[in-house]
Amino acid sequence: MSNATYETDTDPDTDGPAAVESRVGWRYTISQVKRDPTAVAGLVIVAFMTTVANIAFVDDVLFGFLGQYAFFANRGIEQFVLAETFWVNPEVDPGTNQILRPPVFMTNELYPEQPGTMAHPLGTDHRGRDVLVRLFYGTRIAITVGIVSTGIALVVGTVVGAVAGYYGGWVDDALMRASETLYAIPFLVLVIAFMTAFGRDLTFAMVGVGIATIPSFARLIRSRVLSVREEDYVEAARSAGVRDRNVIFRHVVPNSFAPVLVQATLQVGVNILIIAGLSFLGYGAQPPTASWGQMLNNSKEYMLPNPWFSIWPGIAILVTVVGFNLIGDGLRDALDPRINN
Repeated sequence: MSNATYETDTDPDTDGPAAVESRVGWRYTISQVKRDPTAVAGLVIVAFMTTVANIAFVDDVLFGFLGQYAFFANRGIEQFVLAETFWVNPEVDPGTNQILRPPVFMTNELYPEQPGTMAHPLGTDHRGRDVLVRLFYGTRIAITVGIVSTGIALVVGTVVGAVAGYYGGWVDDALMRASETLYAIPFLVLVIAFMTAFGRDLTFAMVGVGIATIPSFARLIRSRVLSVREEDYVEAARSAGVRDRNVIFRHVVPNSFAPVLVQATLQVGVNILIIAGLSFLGYGAQPPTASWGQMLNNSKEYMLPNPWFSIWPGIAILVTVVGFNLIGDGLRDALDPRINN
């Protein structure tokens, strides 16, 4: 064997421990995500939607009492802050020339005296409220409910699945049979029954959707824990007298969490779509709070005079869900060793 061949075979930059170490950890995962154009596109979409949601939230909290005066005067959105409750312009009777205005680039064929205007670039709804403003407020609701409901399922499902997989035996049987019972109930039936019993507001919608998605996280992390608990470092921790709680949450769960993180990212988009559907059915956010599902419900009777009234919230839902799905796909590729080796 030549010296050149020997040097290549033992080069630490190719196959040595340094190279192996460089392919693990959160820094490597972030670098892989940055190289994935679909994941970057998803991050851009989610970042934009989150920024819009934060703008609506800050505006609502800081300027709630000022928005009805001169803060947005002469911009056609005087009621930006109070768009959830009041007309876009309370000085104008919504029964005259503010109802169902088309977007600025269109003309309403049924109401030619109501052309699109820059004051309402995306048009107005059936009560004269600015569609763009309500989309902003709907973004705040969608991002909040998607993340909170997924967080509930993630935390509870991780604890249940990790404990069941680690201990096995009757603990595993009891916890997983309970999860399977919950999983056997149709999703929407379970959520609607929960909200009927406790309330139809947004809080119970988030909790109900979170509870209904617990089994998927519990089953996923249990399958990973069953294999991780047999690893040498787990046995070493047990032999050293480390308590089971610390073994589970310091050794087993962190090394089983990659697929759960991917599932959580994808589940945010799914939950946004689910709660939009619940709002369409009359559950979730209640009037006058603006939500995308509620906007779709209100628009179904006005699709002929103003189809854009229903198209805008549909596009918002589509773009947001796609954004979270793209991030999930990028994380899956970054965390899959079969792809990155």
